Amino acid sequence: MAKEGVEKAEETEQMIEKEAGQEPAEGSGGGGSHRLGDAQEMRAVVLAAFGGLNKLRVARKAMPEPQDGELKIRVKACGLNFIDLMVRQGNIDNPPKTPLVPGFECSGIVEALGDSVKGYEIGDRVMAFVNYNAWAEVVCTPVEFVYKIPDDMSFSEAAAFPMNFVTAYMMLFEVANLQEGMSVLVHSAGGGVGQAVAQLCSTIPNVTVFGTASTFKHEAIKDSVTHLFDRNADYVQEVKRISAEGVDIVLDCLCGDNTGKGLSLLKPLGTYILYGSSNMVTGETKSFFSFAKSWWQVEKVNPIKLYEENKVIAGFSLLNLLFKQGRAGLIRGVVDKLIGLYNQKKIKPVVDSLWALEEVKEAMQRIHDRGNIGKLILDVEKTPTPLMANDSTETSEAGEEEEDHEGDSENKERMPFIQ
Repeated sequence: MAKEGVEKAEETEQMIEKEAGQEPAEGSGGGGSHRLGDAQEMRAVVLAAFGGLNKLRVARKAMPEPQDGELKIRVKACGLNFIDLMVRQGNIDNPPKTPLVPGFECSGIVEALGDSVKGYEIGDRVMAFVNYNAWAEVVCTPVEFVYKIPDDMSFSEAAAFPMNFVTAYMMLFEVANLQEGMSVLVHSAGGGVGQAVAQLCSTIPNVTVFGTASTFKHEAIKDSVTHLFDRNADYVQEVKRISAEGVDIVLDCLCGDNTGKGLSLLKPLGTYILYGSSNMVTGETKSFFSFAKSWWQVEKVNPIKLYEENKVIAGFSLLNLLFKQGRAGLIRGVVDKLIGLYNQKKIKPVVDSLWALEEVKEAMQRIHDRGNIGKLILDVEKTPTPLMANDSTETSEAGEEEEDHEGDSENKERMPFIQ
């Protein structure tokens, strides 16, 4: 297996050289700038076409320069989210044209300022949202999507911070109006958003958190939620056994038949929020059968029934809010509040593991297998490590219609990862 890992690393280097059309600069595997002719270039993860893991590669691209109102950031770390897996498969509405550089969040150091940029200086440590293109050594993004990070926050923590905590905060406090004494049901409690939800709930007195997760995660996350259930168990009956009235807030990233279950658990004046549809991802590539099946299972919402039962149903998409609906000012206020909670040591990003850019396939497979607890991070300066036996690449042949996709066996070990 070690030999296979070395061969994979060599293959990646060959692809980089082929893309650049020249021999790599000495020490290029660990980051830094390179020149192709007279133009500066950088390494980036490129998605050649929508589909499986084989559509991803590391390539050299021309380095971007900041336009008016933009910051140029030397990237140190990038966040990897489940939405990135869906983008890779083309499993989203109006996907962009390929080839493209994936990724929506990163952290790093300000390297240059575009015209009219104020409030930032070269050398500032920042985290940022990026409308694609985050998985690269250098990114440029408008100043309204950039935030300074606390001195004691690491770059990996900063890359794990924006998507997860802003999503969790907006759903809990802006949409559902979480208050003292309420109860919350969150699916995928061991993931990045799930852990952020649990931490934010702990900042409000007497909030009860019900969580679902694969059984092999329970020991690691049992202290972060009040009641934890196996995702394959009848969690509806389990919740009602503890709280006969149900819950005040349901946060659903699964979709499918969980929509009806979530609505059935809501108390009067309760809020159900859909913020993802991970049940549509069953194999390595997009499956129209799974897509159709998942939507067929979605509860048909009857407005009259909502009226009679005093229930609220909502949806939340942070990326649409930022990049399509122009609410960057609202998000900046939320980030300021979250940084305040971080400085008070009330919240802290949970980082599952660090991966080199060249290890993006293995990292993405780990998310597909639901093997992570917290956030996976692409560390731009990390040197690729030859893969060890039983690594997640051994299970990368995910079937198109695979149903048991969360690894729920009681005896399943967590996928090993590369620190």
